[in-house]
Amino acid sequence: MSLKSLALIENWPVPTAAAGVVRADGTVLGTHGPAGQRFPLASVTKPLAAYAVLVAYEEGAVELDEPAGPAGSTVRHLLAHTSGLAFDEHKVTAPPGERRLYSNAGFEQLGDHIAKATDIPFGEYLRQAVLEPLGMTSTTLEGSPAKDGVSTVEDLLRFGAEVQAPRLLDPRTVAEAMTVHYPGTKGVLPGFGHQKPNDWGLGFEIRDSKSPHWTGSSSSPRTFGHFGQSGTFLWIDPDARAACVALTDRAFGPWAVEAWPAFTDAVLAEF
Repeated sequence: MSLKSLALIENWPVPTAAAGVVRADGTVLGTHGPAGQRFPLASVTKPLAAYAVLVAYEEGAVELDEPAGPAGSTVRHLLAHTSGLAFDEHKVTAPPGERRLYSNAGFEQLGDHIAKATDIPFGEYLRQAVLEPLGMTSTTLEGSPAKDGVSTVEDLLRFGAEVQAPRLLDPRTVAEAMTVHYPGTKGVLPGFGHQKPNDWGLGFEIRDSKSPHWTGSSSSPRTFGHFGQSGTFLWIDPDARAACVALTDRAFGPWAVEAWPAFTDAVLAEF
């Protein structure tokens, strides 16, 4: 089976794009474009980093509710963007747990916390804990765990299959990661404005009833994932039992706000 809808990426106003869809059992339903080409992930790095943090949690290196980041904040706060840290600055702008302040700085402090707890640089820990076991040989992280990952559609489809049918983590841990933490918290979804509530799990954004949103109008409320400012996204729809990846080399902007939801609806309509 090959999804014809994936060819819609040819209509996107980008120099290069690649996309693919995978089932929980690892069956690739289709790819389009250069699926082996490496693209900067921007914030699609965060779900990979979060998965490594959850491995560290299951290994006993950290606890989700231990102090991390600014005073009063925990590992859980950092994963759920409720630590109170600013977007790109290591300064506190709200008390922990009060507002959903999407924060690159929070994920950088998370990476530092894991590196200290495990005595392994975070990029190397990610490689050992997630990338190597999943065969993601084209994926690297050199720099910020918030935004400096580089990967391919082929590798991210392996990750998409893992999240749907976990082998590296207890399925209950992954279920918690895709459950809303600090429900009712409002905040800004970058590129899509204020959302009330702005629901997130642990490192994954949860669609729920957000409008506007970067997934499709037919995406289930349980859909979770992430998009990046480099024109990239990964969503997992548990109701559709599939994950979809799209990587481009054009920065996120109005083109993506227009193109991505229609693309997702077309993909889902083919199932």
